[in-house]
Amino acid sequence: MLDAIGVASVDELFSDVPDGVRLNRSLDLPAGRTEDEVYTHLAALAAKNVHADAEVSFLGAGMYDHYVPAIVDSIISRSEFITPYTPYQPEVSQGGLQVMFEYQTAIAELTGMDVSNASVYEGPSAMAAAAYLAKIETGRDHFIVSSAVHPQYRQTLATNAHGYGAEVIETSIGADGLTDAAALASAIDQRTAAVFVQNPNFFGGVEDLGALTEAAHEAGALVVCVADPLTLGVLAPPGDFGVDICVGEGQSLGNRLDYGGPSFGFFAVGKKLIRRMPGRIAGETTDVDGRRGWVLTLQTREQHIRREKATSNICTSQALNALAGMIYLSWLGRRGIVEIGELMLKRTAYAREKLAAVEGVEPLFDAPVFREFAVRLDAPVKTVLAELAVHGVNGGHPLGDDYPEHENGLLIAITERRSRKQIDRLAEGLAAAIATAKQTVGAEA
Repeated sequence: MLDAIGVASVDELFSDVPDGVRLNRSLDLPAGRTEDEVYTHLAALAAKNVHADAEVSFLGAGMYDHYVPAIVDSIISRSEFITPYTPYQPEVSQGGLQVMFEYQTAIAELTGMDVSNASVYEGPSAMAAAAYLAKIETGRDHFIVSSAVHPQYRQTLATNAHGYGAEVIETSIGADGLTDAAALASAIDQRTAAVFVQNPNFFGGVEDLGALTEAAHEAGALVVCVADPLTLGVLAPPGDFGVDICVGEGQSLGNRLDYGGPSFGFFAVGKKLIRRMPGRIAGETTDVDGRRGWVLTLQTREQHIRREKATSNICTSQALNALAGMIYLSWLGRRGIVEIGELMLKRTAYAREKLAAVEGVEPLFDAPVFREFAVRLDAPVKTVLAELAVHGVNGGHPLGDDYPEHENGLLIAITERRSRKQIDRLAEGLAAAIATAKQTVGAEA
């Protein structure tokens, strides 16, 4: 290969790489192993993992342990769904295109928006794409984001915004665990392209979308709402509040946890933004014989249109995962999504009351919540979680890593899979784990 390109050595091949970024030593790798030894090693590493069905999991923070009916796997495993690529040729892709069309319809109905695309990678990148859309639409380069929005969404927004020179300003959270509406409103000015809120927010708090939306629109800014699709059978959809863009994570719709992915992101807008929307849109048409059919209607990535007019560099959608979401929603039906939302509300209320009665546990916030709520522990959170894990309980998400001011905060998620008996088990486990953690800290002191 070196002879073919006219280079005498590998060192010469990389001669243009500056010394300052070279390792200048051999890689620190262990000695090689046989195939059997590697298999044994990897099996030992895998054995350290615990899957959600092997413990009682109250972990949420964006990914949730919901029941996935057998019909989902049965349908998405069919070869015509699991193998196709991008449907460039509609005449041979009618099934896939129809799936996209039906999915778009479901997301539009759920969110109360006019139109949905055929999905994107996942929730955080959907919000980042919404920011770029807002920049193009408004010609502005400032983004205001509530600190009650999921930390990983905010990190993804900041990373993407840095690439095109936009500024991201985070606003505070009130004592009730909701976005500080006054702080948000005061941060908005004529440079603001978009305001980002989440409902329910990262702490499970139900935001006043109407008030937050009004403040942004008065300044000519767009409003982007990160929504939880499985709460929209009970909560009013973002579209009812005049939200311009609704995005979110679709994992809770028929997709398992699977190490945090793959899943799909959804993206829906009002009609005025349809040509700015990233990704692709499947549309309905008729063929030469007048029969109903489907085509790719809009595609805004650079391989389809002139590069300078592209609004997305996303190379594909998560079509198979979005199909799982569509099957799940069809399985639930219009009444089912209401019932599952009501069930989560009741069990969340029960859990919140039950845990508040545990010595060493107190509510962190007092706002109305949906599916998740935060508590403060009178002991080191990670020590308590480690003790719970010994007894097969994943107690939740420690808040201190993302919110240092809540070092002893714990975010607890309730899904329809968490029974009252399991919630009681968590309460009993927390009481014992807090007592053990205090003894441990006392002994160390």
